[in-house]
Amino acid sequence: MAKDILELKPAKLWECFYELTQIPRPTGHTKQVTDFVMNYGKSLGLETKQDKVGNVLIVKPASKGMENAPTVILQSHLDMVPQKNSDVKHDFLKDPIDAFIDGDKVRARSTTLGSDNGIGAAAAMAVLADKDLKHGKIEALFTIDEEVGMVGAFGLESGFLKGNILLNLDTEELGELCVGCAGGADVNADWEFKDVEVPEGDVAYKISLTGLRGGHSGTEIHLGRANANKLMFFFLKEAVSQYEVRLSWVDGGSLRNAIPREAFAIVTLPEEDVEDFLGLVDDYLEIYKDEYKATEPNMSFKAEKCELPKTLIPEEIQDSLINSVVGCQNGVISMLADEAFKGIVETSTNLASVKSLPGKIEIRILTRSSSESRKDEICSSLESVFSLAGAKVVVENPYPGWQPNASSKTLDVMSHLYKEMFGEDANVVVVHAGLECGIILSSTPGLDIVSFGPTILNAHSPDEYVEINTVEPFYNYLVKTLELLK
Repeated sequence: MAKDILELKPAKLWECFYELTQIPRPTGHTKQVTDFVMNYGKSLGLETKQDKVGNVLIVKPASKGMENAPTVILQSHLDMVPQKNSDVKHDFLKDPIDAFIDGDKVRARSTTLGSDNGIGAAAAMAVLADKDLKHGKIEALFTIDEEVGMVGAFGLESGFLKGNILLNLDTEELGELCVGCAGGADVNADWEFKDVEVPEGDVAYKISLTGLRGGHSGTEIHLGRANANKLMFFFLKEAVSQYEVRLSWVDGGSLRNAIPREAFAIVTLPEEDVEDFLGLVDDYLEIYKDEYKATEPNMSFKAEKCELPKTLIPEEIQDSLINSVVGCQNGVISMLADEAFKGIVETSTNLASVKSLPGKIEIRILTRSSSESRKDEICSSLESVFSLAGAKVVVENPYPGWQPNASSKTLDVMSHLYKEMFGEDANVVVVHAGLECGIILSSTPGLDIVSFGPTILNAHSPDEYVEINTVEPFYNYLVKTLELLK
């Protein structure tokens, strides 16, 4: 039962998180949740306002004796990534998230949970409600549409925030203090064409690649998980070359910042080649299972006979599509060379989605890099690959990285506090995920920023969960940090 979550501690944080799970809030559809947060702030008697783009700001006065402390901005985003398994009926625009306690975890039934960044938002809401805390003036900023385009952060106007320190609550490992992140950009490639008829004597099969783990294309891109689009198109290339296979339809992946977990295709082929074609499917399943046995134990790859489609993708477009997807760089491109951040990905790409529509193919890729020049370089490389294949390519929605501040006084306070509270050093990191910090810094220069949070794993996939035993320590650490930032 989802309401079992209300028995967890800290009670107010989990109460707020539960309420957020009951509100549909995929990226691009956040009015209902911003109205909820607006009403929440007003119910507490706090100054509450909304900017033109839709971000919500709730201001809580300093507690007694802390009036001269710097103003602290608590920042989180309200939208969530809507991902579900293909066999699950769930409408992210209407249905609440079915969250439940699974041992020492909170997860959702076959959908994303929304703990990214619902836990951070709930923590800020709990701080706003608690009248017994010691803190300077607080500005709780709840941004919209972070997951696609960082719309809320980009829409912040100069002067909307008055604070001196920003605590971003969107890092996903207890014990990590994040002081920098990668920037990114979208690469979109499209083909337009006229469909062609199916050859006489052909039969049709639907190919399904499912059961992959997927995950966050920033924080989990280095874990060696399979990209469903890449695997599907490796197979299609050989099937086309060996058995006169023709492609009618393809649908792989969905969101730009989620590693594709599933891919589907409908193909036709001469009936006399069916036995060999099905043997090829079995061969590739064995190859893929062996190749990814450590990371994709639940992989399924199969072909099932289906109704003959009415049309096919033209052969020249089909071949260009297959060759360009196979040739597209995907995954980790380079690692940071700085010894201080050894093991951190510098540059990566995520071949996020490949979809066919009537008369059109759409490909969406997210590039990330801590280096602006390398980000531009990889975008240019991808543009070249798909342009040579005849696609129309657009690079858009670039956002800056967040460069570390080595002299951060907030980091110094938080590092000492972490050692005092937990008996070990915090792990100071630069992450490959995209955070809003660099964008907010551009509209509010001079902010001293640190990002932190509880442990959340498999974000952006239906396997997402938050570790319960990290949430209370995270919240207690946040509360004590506010008290010490004098």
